[in-house]
Amino acid sequence: MSQFFQIHPDNPQSRLIKQAAQIIHSGGIVALPTDSCYALVCQLDNKDAVERVRRLRGVDDKHHLTLLCRDLSEISQYAKVDNRQYRLLKVGTPGPYTFILEATKEVPRRLSHPSRKTIGLRVPESAVALALLEELGQPLIGTTLILPGEEMALSDAEDIRVRLERQIELVIDSGAGSLEPTTVIDMSGDLPLLIRQGRGAAALFGL
Repeated sequence: MSQFFQIHPDNPQSRLIKQAAQIIHSGGIVALPTDSCYALVCQLDNKDAVERVRRLRGVDDKHHLTLLCRDLSEISQYAKVDNRQYRLLKVGTPGPYTFILEATKEVPRRLSHPSRKTIGLRVPESAVALALLEELGQPLIGTTLILPGEEMALSDAEDIRVRLERQIELVIDSGAGSLEPTTVIDMSGDLPLLIRQGRGAAALFGL
C-alpha cells in the first residue's frame, strides 16, 4: 500500500521531504510532481528499483530514462558537456526540458542507451523535486508517468494513488500536474535535434 504525502508546492515541509528521501534510500519508487507531468523516480544506483520502474512503464533498455539533477554542475558530472552545449543548457535549466547527452563513466552502464551511450538529463523547476534532490545529495533516475497502453501522462495524485497503490511506495500530492511531458532535445550531435515537443518551447534552441 502506497504512502501518500501532501507537500506544499512552493514551501515543501522538510519533515516530509526527509521521509520521502528515506523511502527512496530504502529502494522505494515515488510518484513525484515536476514542472511538467508526474514522474516515477527511484534511487540512481538501485538496480532492482530501476528495473521495477521500467516494468511499470513497459519500456526496455533502449528507452532513455532521465537523470533529474539539482543544477548544471551536477549535469556535467554525468554527461560530457562542451562550451556550446553548456550555453544551450543554461537557457533551458531549470525548466521542462530533457536533454540527451553523451554519458560519462559516472553513469551506470545499465542506465545509458545500450548502443549510443547517451543519457537523458534535466533540472526540474519544481520546489518539491529540487528539495528532494537536495536532501538526497544525488540525482534521481526517473521517467514520465505514462502507463503501458496509454498516451496521456497521469497528473492527478489521487488517481495515481488508486491505480498504483500496490506497485509503488509513495505518491506525493502537490496539486494537479501538467498533462504535457518535457520537451526532449538531443544534444549529443553537432546540432540540437528536437525529439519530442512537450511543455518547453523548442524555439529557445532555434528549433
